[in-house]
Amino acid sequence: MRYKGSCHCGRIAFEVEGTIESALSCNCSMCQRKGALLWFVPREQLRLTTPTEHMSTYRFNRHVISHHFCPNCGIHPFGEGTGPDGRAMAAINLRCLEDFDLASVPVQYFDGRSA
Repeated sequence: MRYKGSCHCGRIAFEVEGTIESALSCNCSMCQRKGALLWFVPREQLRLTTPTEHMSTYRFNRHVISHHFCPNCGIHPFGEGTGPDGRAMAAINLRCLEDFDLASVPVQYFDGRSA
């Protein structure tokens, strides 16, 4: 399935393909503050439909995850990093998808604060 998503103002927009089977809620210092529900996909399944220059990026702790956000409206639509297998991954904030029912997927909890 193909989904469309964006930040609140639309300066960062994207399409992503895949099957959403669950969402991840992380309690690390960043995710807990954002309130994001994450869906992880191989990076090649994510396609930006707006220029990358519209994004700002924040890295913290080990600097291995690029937390992308809109400098205009402040929303964090996705992040990028490397999966355990070494492949490039994207962490999609399911709250930024259009026409998606969050209640349709179970939420798994990850203790990122202890990781």
